[in-house]
Amino acid sequence: MCCAYIQRTIEPVLEAAASEFPAVVLTGPRQSGKTTVLKRLFGERFEYVSLEALDTRALAAEDPRAFLRLHKAPVIFDEVQQAPQLLPYIQELIDERREVNGRYILSGSQNLLLLQHVSESLAGRAAILKLLPLSLREWCGEPRRPLPWQASPAAEAAAPAESATPAAPSAHATVACAELLATPDALWQQLFRGLYPGLHASPAPDWLRWQQSYIETYLERDVRTVRQVGDLMPFQSFLRLLAARSGQILNMTGIATELGLTLNTVKAWISVLLTSYQIIVLQPYHTNLGKRLVKRPKVYFTDTGTLCYLVGLRDPLHAMQGPMAGAVMETAVVAELTKAYLHGGDEPRLAFWRPARGTEVDVVVEDQLRLYPIEVKASSTPRPEMARGISELARSLATTPLAIAKAEGVRPSLQPGYVVYAGDRVVPLGGGVTGLPLGSL
Repeated sequence: MCCAYIQRTIEPVLEAAASEFPAVVLTGPRQSGKTTVLKRLFGERFEYVSLEALDTRALAAEDPRAFLRLHKAPVIFDEVQQAPQLLPYIQELIDERREVNGRYILSGSQNLLLLQHVSESLAGRAAILKLLPLSLREWCGEPRRPLPWQASPAAEAAAPAESATPAAPSAHATVACAELLATPDALWQQLFRGLYPGLHASPAPDWLRWQQSYIETYLERDVRTVRQVGDLMPFQSFLRLLAARSGQILNMTGIATELGLTLNTVKAWISVLLTSYQIIVLQPYHTNLGKRLVKRPKVYFTDTGTLCYLVGLRDPLHAMQGPMAGAVMETAVVAELTKAYLHGGDEPRLAFWRPARGTEVDVVVEDQLRLYPIEVKASSTPRPEMARGISELARSLATTPLAIAKAEGVRPSLQPGYVVYAGDRVVPLGGGVTGLPLGSL
């Protein structure tokens, strides 16, 4: 099974990091393409060593110095969390020639274990980057396309400091993705299939078998290793219940009660999913930033295909017309935004806005001291009333008491927002809000 290489947004970020740091750490979920992109960028100059093999791992554990003499820099150590004993010795070698960059590239799929050891041994010596499954812009062949509000340097220099309307995507920049996802059938086929690179090989693997295999591998390798979970059946039930709540407020007490688990067990399992990149958590946004973490967050799965599999969807039509359509669409938007920032080497600053009463805003993006509110709709026809939450957010921020505003200091300014929907045209919706097809995000 093979496929044409799909260019990733993170490639120039990886190359820059290797030129600036002695070591680069690349983490992400299993099967997100870490090994492929590293071999593509560095395979001709770096030796590649996988630590998945038991004999290789045993040699690294028994005699780390001998192992590192055998595999001299520049070298890629894949799944390095399997041999954390190597890291202090890599630190020694780095410190002997601190001025030399680009010597070690370390990759792994268990963020909790890997970053713990990195922070202990390679603090200040390693750049840490994250690679998730394909973004839509990567899948469409547009890995360098910025988000709608991110202008190119030339356009940014020519643009006024503030604009009354959000930046609309240029036609030439989004035509490929917009055309590929122009029809509901094409869009929902893609959302249903998901964006793990292995699913886009040629010939395409059977979707159900691939998802089954992925979940089984994930459960056996990551869940057992990270938390030493003995009986996987309760965890599988937990995984499916959480998937059914993708896009909803994370109520860990309710989940614990429903499954007959302790609250601490649910918290530990949420941590497993976070550190293995299976879910994304959004905190609520408050006008008083000091209260941002007080309210409960919302939870999303990283991949829409995994989400569809876990909730029992078995064809794109069921995903499009069933009760999970809104959650799948919202999950796709949150995942796309997260990938756009992470693959660009930046941490995403995403939140949601939910007042005690009124209409919420699905996603609030903070970028360069500006807030971009985004509503997500599974409809193929955008309407002005879909932006009601954005209007309420604007009123709320405009009426923030002066004392609170002064206490916060510099606060991001709210920009006219977007309604991201399952259609094919960029549509003005009034009040500066733009209806934006998912393919143009």
